[in-house]
Amino acid sequence: MSNEIEIKPLSASELKGPEQHFNAYCEAELERRRNSGEPFKESLFQEAVELVQRKLRARQMRDFS
Repeated sequence: MSNEIEIKPLSASELKGPEQHFNAYCEAELERRRNSGEPFKESLFQEAVELVQRKLRARQMRDFS
């Protein structure tokens, strides 16, 4: 049995602090990559973004508990 807490993605309006800044950066970077004309695996990008968001949220929860 794992002690990990399941953390679900938040909507952009629910983001706070570093996660909000990271999300804004990722939205801009995603748009830049879509328009670059170079090969880009959007699903892999989204997976990486979600991983970092979960880590930021877990850290934020730990810091405030």
